[in-house]
Amino acid sequence: MASIRCQSTFDDIRSEFKNTLKAAFKKHNYEILEKKVASFKSTEIDTKTPLDQAFREVLLHLLSEEADVTVLRSFIQFSIEACRKHLTTPTMPVVLLGDIFDTLTLDVCQSMFSFVEDNVQVWKEDLFFTGCKNNLLRLCNDLLRRLSRTTATVFCGKILLFLAKFFPFSERSGLNIVSEFNLENVTEYGTDNSTDDIVTEIISGEQKHVIDFPFYCKFWKLQDFFRNPNQCYDKVQWKVFCTHSMNILNTFQGIKLDYVNSSDQTSNVGYFAKYLTSQKLLDLQLHDVSFRRSVLLQFLIVFQYLTSSVKFKSDTYELKPDQKEWIQSACEKVYALLRETPPDGENFANIIKNILKREELWNSWKNDGCPEIKKLLPQSEPAEAPKPKKATMLLGDLVKDANKDGKFYIGNTELTKLWNICPSNLDACKDRDFLPSLDDYFADAVTQVESANPTKDDENLLKDCNFGWRALRLLARRSPYFFSINTQNHPLPKYLELMVHKIKTHEKPGRHDENSQEAQTEQEMEENILTEEQNTEDFKQNEYFAEENNPRQEPTKVSNDIRQIIVEKVAPEWEKLGTKLGYKADEIEWFKNENKKRIDQAKHMMDLWFEDDEDANLDNLLYILEGLEMNEAAEAVRNEINTMTD
Repeated sequence: MASIRCQSTFDDIRSEFKNTLKAAFKKHNYEILEKKVASFKSTEIDTKTPLDQAFREVLLHLLSEEADVTVLRSFIQFSIEACRKHLTTPTMPVVLLGDIFDTLTLDVCQSMFSFVEDNVQVWKEDLFFTGCKNNLLRLCNDLLRRLSRTTATVFCGKILLFLAKFFPFSERSGLNIVSEFNLENVTEYGTDNSTDDIVTEIISGEQKHVIDFPFYCKFWKLQDFFRNPNQCYDKVQWKVFCTHSMNILNTFQGIKLDYVNSSDQTSNVGYFAKYLTSQKLLDLQLHDVSFRRSVLLQFLIVFQYLTSSVKFKSDTYELKPDQKEWIQSACEKVYALLRETPPDGENFANIIKNILKREELWNSWKNDGCPEIKKLLPQSEPAEAPKPKKATMLLGDLVKDANKDGKFYIGNTELTKLWNICPSNLDACKDRDFLPSLDDYFADAVTQVESANPTKDDENLLKDCNFGWRALRLLARRSPYFFSINTQNHPLPKYLELMVHKIKTHEKPGRHDENSQEAQTEQEMEENILTEEQNTEDFKQNEYFAEENNPRQEPTKVSNDIRQIIVEKVAPEWEKLGTKLGYKADEIEWFKNENKKRIDQAKHMMDLWFEDDEDANLDNLLYILEGLEMNEAAEAVRNEINTMTD
């Protein structure tokens, strides 16, 4: 019964609020709604929930009557003022906007979205931002999913610009934190040459450029590298990229453009989301100014990514010095082409250079973790006049003054103080003994040995490898005599324990006074010398036998004559061998496109393998050929190995 009574109460309050809201909105009088809400303050009834529901029901009534966009905007503005008066929840205006966009057509939505753009400062207020930001993001994403990216580019751009204005720079939902690429943006072009090949010859000066099907494929193949520049870190794909890029850039350099400044042409310039890839249009596109600038700009963007330091880039993605030099020369060539491209090419090239320089700043910002960027607001009260700063001396004057006094000026207070403790560096290094005495270093170890309680292995200094390594070095400096003991059959802890006992009994291992030197007889010295010579002779003999049993083998260099013999044998089945050597399908296809004859294709592959692969030698090649059952080629390689061995 209690639940039925509560439900009845809620419905009654919602119905009263609905009628009051209609009257208040019709007269644009907020006081009517405020008085109605105030009448329930004496009770403990929640008024925001039924009032929120009343707002949505009134909006549904307006939508059913096909109200004008102006009326809908006025109703949303009314809900905003109600939120500011704390009558409804702060998310109510955005919830109402979501209902409107879900109901209306896209054309009406575009008119209604201008209201959302104009009130971006309202949504950024503290009252609305925290609660509405997720709802606004969901609203915009729903609209983007309904829109076509090719036919509704203007509306899509407005939505993206609104999100950029609404969210701060550091909002992670709008940042490409891990530097991913849009791999779904695939440029499709005709790769089937079954129809008649279109060949166009362009004569520029004394040069003749042929625009045929292979050139067409190379040109649009570059779009795949622009889509995913990480392919360039592969050695084979890098060569493909370099070959195609230089071919395109040389063609651009040979074809000069004549730009006609006409008011008719400038007024009818259209915007295309993506260029067409038909082979019949390539000749016209090469003579188009905007098309050429777009392609050259793509080159510069890829070059900047390949040479810049990106936080989330793999460690293996690093260019070699010769690759960086090639990018530098290609970049200069692209800028030269931009300056030659009319109209006003010099100014356009400078603008592009400044834009890419700003991109380096944004890249550094992302590498630092995208820290929040806050704009300093102007102070409401005038600040006090700053106190005049003391005149600071120039760095050169400070150094000169310090030199006059015979001192050094380093630039840092602590370093300057440290550097001037002793004017002479040589004098500062004199009488400075960095080695501790044996008593000081072995003091803790002596304490552990003398202790009645046994020491744990993990706490025993004599079994600590770091302590033992330093102890041996200290004994080598303080007492070389004790290294005459044969430690081959004695572990290091036992040897150190012996040293500790000698220190305990005051047999100072580090004592090098005259009495200890006289105590060593000539016979002991001769025995030490003989022992040292014998150890040296044994070491040399062991080294000789080690070299005889394991002779060093220099890497075998394969001459061009031997390569030619191998190429002739593997040419009939070089694709099978290439797959086993690690080349991918597109790389094998590249070998075929670069060379027409099979023997030239095989030679190109084998030369590349012998030059770039660290494991490229005849023994590995013989093993691979035997596994592929290429018996004739394997026999030829085996004969060459036997000939070189003999």
